[in-house]
Amino acid sequence: MAWPTSIREINDLPDDEKQAIYATLLPDWLFTNYGVDRETLTVNGQQVVRFRSPRGSRAVEISVKRRLSDIDPMLYLNMADTFNNQLLVLLVVVNDPEAERFNIDTDDHDNPTHLGTTGRNLAAEEAAMKAGLAPGQIRKGLRTFKQAVPLFETFVQNMGHDMFLIEPLAYHNAIVFERYGFSYMRGYQEMVRIDREFRPNGELFQKLTDDRPFRRPVQALSVRGRSWAIHDGILGHPFTGFQMYKRIGINSGINTFPDAEW
Repeated sequence: MAWPTSIREINDLPDDEKQAIYATLLPDWLFTNYGVDRETLTVNGQQVVRFRSPRGSRAVEISVKRRLSDIDPMLYLNMADTFNNQLLVLLVVVNDPEAERFNIDTDDHDNPTHLGTTGRNLAAEEAAMKAGLAPGQIRKGLRTFKQAVPLFETFVQNMGHDMFLIEPLAYHNAIVFERYGFSYMRGYQEMVRIDREFRPNGELFQKLTDDRPFRRPVQALSVRGRSWAIHDGILGHPFTGFQMYKRIGINSGINTFPDAEW
């Protein structure tokens, strides 16, 4: 049977049919490493996989926990239709449930920071940075994005599309997506400019200082370091307006930080 061509059409299917389609986005490591049952999507009888895909909606959210009592999901995925019937990945988060948690998601008064976009917990962010995390990370990831790309490509292909869109929420996300073959719908020239200005004598390089933990000069040399400086506002504006795309089976070869270290 041919798949629907949009998220909205999938969401309008009976629950068992749309769940079967969305379950194809679940990576193997959930089943092999964490004991999620492939048929029931449970662990020890607990429903650890949650699909939020109401009828009439143009979006789907998939959340998978190691156990129901966990605060954070191991995997969170949010996808939607665009107005011109493209598929857009809004957010992908993978957390190592065994890793230390850094409370960057709430400020000193327990207000949500939305991962640092509407507020910040500077002490938690500095601790996360020192532990090797990038902006927006609550825990270390599982380094599984490489396995996720073919799942997205197959899903998109089954829906009759030849590409999908993704929006990098931070500088390091954009660089990671480049490495897996994505190109830019919007933002390529800005990424080139950022690389140039982080080089010695560049505008951003000159703003780096040992007086601020997120803007030390050494950070110009690494993807993660630059991302923290950008998160700290070194651009003078938020990292927004970027959109990338991946054509099925094609690696774009884009690389805006050629000699990058992570």
